[in-house]
Amino acid sequence: MNIYKNNKNEPINSTLSNKERLNAKYTIQFFIEKNSYCEKYRVKSNNGKILLLKLYDCLKLSPYDFVNKNLLEVEILTSLIHIDNIIKLVDSDIFIKDGHKYYYIVLDFIKGETLKDRFQRKGIFPQYMAVSIVIQLLEILSKLHKKSPAIIHNNINLESVWLDYTKSEPDNLVLSDFTFARYITSRSNSLNLDRLNPFYIAPEVYNGIYIPQSDIFSVGALLYNMVIGTPPWYIEILPNQYLEKEIIRMINDKRKDELLFEINGISGFNNEYLKNAIKKALSINIDNRFKNTEEFIIALKNETIIDNTKKNKIIKTRKKSKIGFSAVAGMEELKDILYNDVIRALKDPDLYRKYGITIPNGMLLYGPPGCGKTFIAEKFAEEIDSNFFKLKPSDINSKYINETEEKINKIFKEAEKKAPTVIFIDEIDAVAPNRNSNLSQMQASSVNELLSQMSNCSEKGIFLIAASNYPEKIDPALLRRGRIDRIFYVPPPDFKARLEMFKIYLEERPVDLNLNYEKLAEKTENFVSSDIKFLVDEASRIALKTKSRITQQIFDKVISCTKPSISKVEIKKYEKLREKFENKNSNDNDQKRPIGFVR
Repeated sequence: MNIYKNNKNEPINSTLSNKERLNAKYTIQFFIEKNSYCEKYRVKSNNGKILLLKLYDCLKLSPYDFVNKNLLEVEILTSLIHIDNIIKLVDSDIFIKDGHKYYYIVLDFIKGETLKDRFQRKGIFPQYMAVSIVIQLLEILSKLHKKSPAIIHNNINLESVWLDYTKSEPDNLVLSDFTFARYITSRSNSLNLDRLNPFYIAPEVYNGIYIPQSDIFSVGALLYNMVIGTPPWYIEILPNQYLEKEIIRMINDKRKDELLFEINGISGFNNEYLKNAIKKALSINIDNRFKNTEEFIIALKNETIIDNTKKNKIIKTRKKSKIGFSAVAGMEELKDILYNDVIRALKDPDLYRKYGITIPNGMLLYGPPGCGKTFIAEKFAEEIDSNFFKLKPSDINSKYINETEEKINKIFKEAEKKAPTVIFIDEIDAVAPNRNSNLSQMQASSVNELLSQMSNCSEKGIFLIAASNYPEKIDPALLRRGRIDRIFYVPPPDFKARLEMFKIYLEERPVDLNLNYEKLAEKTENFVSSDIKFLVDEASRIALKTKSRITQQIFDKVISCTKPSISKVEIKKYEKLREKFENKNSNDNDQKRPIGFVR
């Protein structure tokens, strides 16, 4: 056993020592921290991978921490293994030392820092950064809450949310610490509340109720804490006083006061809509809180107006600029086809029925990555104001027998129930690979199920949009009429498109008056949409360092140091693929030309 000291120079005993072997699988590198319920260590696996180990003393665990003789945390993390931005479970087992029994779980080691670390290092978060982080966190929680049964995290705070610096923004958020996660169906009072931060606990949790709105309350407290510097309704207490009845009473009494949004007389939030959104998220009465994470996200994006005159119960839709096709630069031919063949058919069904015409069954968008295939699908869904299911292979594929087929069946049934619905499947080649390419029986069965569901789905009010960077790998049966009726090539943006994109991305940034947009477009041939966004962001970062305007010289330097993410060789490969698909569909005049691009 090692003895460490914390930041107060107090001794801390650890169960495991440096270089100690654990079950012949892991070598302890060093102790990280210890709290009332577990110890954390950095370890190295036999294959040299750096991992995080959490060690639990069995005597300190309660019966509610287990399910089916396994840790509940392990079961929950196993069910979330295919969801992005969730800390990944690697291993779990029992460990015996000196006749004492421990449980341990091994997790991916995140190369970054928690929001608490970042807060201690740099102070309060800029408002725009805090809101961006919280929106991504809500998107992650949405996936937990939509599980069956719903999973409630119960421990959202500055320490359970990580910034992974091996990933680029805004996809570098990782949600961790599922020790206190519970199913919505879990037994009441199955949490040891003395382990939780009382300033983040929703009032109903004290009564043993764990619902999605409990997490929403915690996220509201997190956003407030990030920008203001303290949790909402903060009072000075010691960690060992967290569950004292008198302290809980004091916190609940404090929550009756008006929520303040100032630091030393200076407002931390400069937008009234953000203040209203936080107030609604932190409503003591559940009925006045956001019903789900989607509502909270919409409010944070300022796409709604919260009416505070009626106890925050009314949310009025705000008219947004540049929604639907108005946000899409270029791609006029594709927009024309979607409008005439789909949108008008949905808006004037009687006219189309008179001519015996229905909407197409589905369409495939293919081409190099970063050219806007996903964006056009999202904006199309906005244009027709329909339900929009955005799916990745990880949302559909499963390693368990028959589960992929069940997911596909459930998706299409739900889409039919909520019709009209647009289903967008990204990387369709990973969901429906060619069955002649040595697929396993389980994979082939999944493709068969998808093909069955896609057949004539337009008659059920479902329009399928598939996207792929590798259309040649898609099972040919998926591309037949009655499943995919339209195939479009989405190439890198041309000169006019790039010119427009630079103007769009630089619209609200401090730009030098002599900036030559045409010159920028000339210098960026073969750059895709995501490349241009990267150039603009890099130029902005350089200008920020000296607090100067974004100049032509800065852009020239950035462009000279940056290569297009898609090489000319790769573009030629896509051109050959386009010729192959156009020859295959030579009777369709509308498929002979590339469509264009989307910003």
